[in-house]
Amino acid sequence: MTDATPALTLPDLTGLNTDVLATLADRAQEWLVTDGVRVLLVLVLGFVARWLLHRLIGRVVATMTSRTATRLATNVAAGRVLGTAATGVAHERHRQRVQTMGSLLRSISTFVVGVITLLTVMALVGLPLGPLLASAGVGGVAIGFGAQSLVKDFLSGIFMIFEDQYGVGDVIDTGEAIGTVEEVTLRVTRLRDADGITWYVRNGEIIRIGNRSQGYSAAWVDMPVSYREDIEKVLGVVRDVSEAFGADSEWSAKLIEPPTVLGVDSITGQTVTVRVLAKCLPGENFGVQRELRARIKAAFDAHGIQGPQLPPFAAGPPR
Repeated sequence: MTDATPALTLPDLTGLNTDVLATLADRAQEWLVTDGVRVLLVLVLGFVARWLLHRLIGRVVATMTSRTATRLATNVAAGRVLGTAATGVAHERHRQRVQTMGSLLRSISTFVVGVITLLTVMALVGLPLGPLLASAGVGGVAIGFGAQSLVKDFLSGIFMIFEDQYGVGDVIDTGEAIGTVEEVTLRVTRLRDADGITWYVRNGEIIRIGNRSQGYSAAWVDMPVSYREDIEKVLGVVRDVSEAFGADSEWSAKLIEPPTVLGVDSITGQTVTVRVLAKCLPGENFGVQRELRARIKAAFDAHGIQGPQLPPFAAGPPR
């Protein structure tokens, strides 16, 4: 006998596959006509909103950051300062502020528009947003509690740059350190003091700022003379030296106005102190003080004006 094995036959799926593909094609076409158009419209609106925000940010930042330069240009004394070599520094700082603030605000606007566009597209596609938003909310709260100081530093850095409180090259007093600013970021400010020490100060920890490089510097010169000297003669000599100093071409470029003799500032024991004020360019006050003090001392010697005389008992205890 011969055993016959029945042949395995498969159903004809050609028609089924054709029906499935046709159904998928119809659904895809229907989605493209309805939700697809909406998704495309949302993406286009997102790109347009981003472009408009970037244009608006560029205009607003340029207008806001130019106010300081405009105020300085309308001020007579400050206009003289900006009319010297400080003009290039002021323009460079203005350009850096515009670029920094513009870049920061453009990044924020891009992030916000991108997130809104993405969530809208996900809603149109049909993806569940509830779990995603809940997770993002919990994560945001956790990050907010854990990075409070970081957020504070960044916000302080943003307002510091936006308000032009100081910039690279300025000599500032942060309360903890005094020095020349070498680098400014949104989180920290790096400065170097007179001893060469580099200080890194977090922007959020700065309570007050004393900027010694904005506008002008004041050079105060106190010259003590003997109580026995004729004060009118002393003031006359100091005025002559101050006028000659203000007319000197080597130093007049560093002065905003000629030195002013304020008169007798104090009388202590056998000492009479005469005070002189010289307004000069930022950072030039120490050099002006030294030179003016040296010239007044030489004029006192030439006119025989004596310095304060110590009483005999001041030299030491009696023997």
